[in-house]
Amino acid sequence: MDNTFAEHFANDWIDSWNSHDLQRILSHYADDFEMTSPVIIQVANEPSGSLRGKTAVGDYWTKALQLIPDLHFELITTLVGVNSITLYYQGARGRLAAEVFHFNQDKKVAKAFAHYSPLKGSS
Repeated sequence: MDNTFAEHFANDWIDSWNSHDLQRILSHYADDFEMTSPVIIQVANEPSGSLRGKTAVGDYWTKALQLIPDLHFELITTLVGVNSITLYYQGARGRLAAEVFHFNQDKKVAKAFAHYSPLKGSS
């Protein structure tokens, strides 16, 4: 993983989410990618917290974008691994988030893992 690719990916990923353009967001991912997030449990009612494939994740993200119409991300930093990148950013409603992206040989995301700080006022 090189820094130039990581920087381009990070900026385009953030811009894609901030545009609320689902097709642009999904363009970063392989067709059969797996997404794991605690928000999947709440929004998609999937107890495992994981979804596979652009159709399933796209449906979940469509619902999430409808629930948070003012969604906006601010990139804090990009961390580069061997075949992975972690984006640390401020997400919806000021909540801090870190997403780890594992890439396939085509430089598309094969697996993604989202992590969030607790919401203020929650335990």
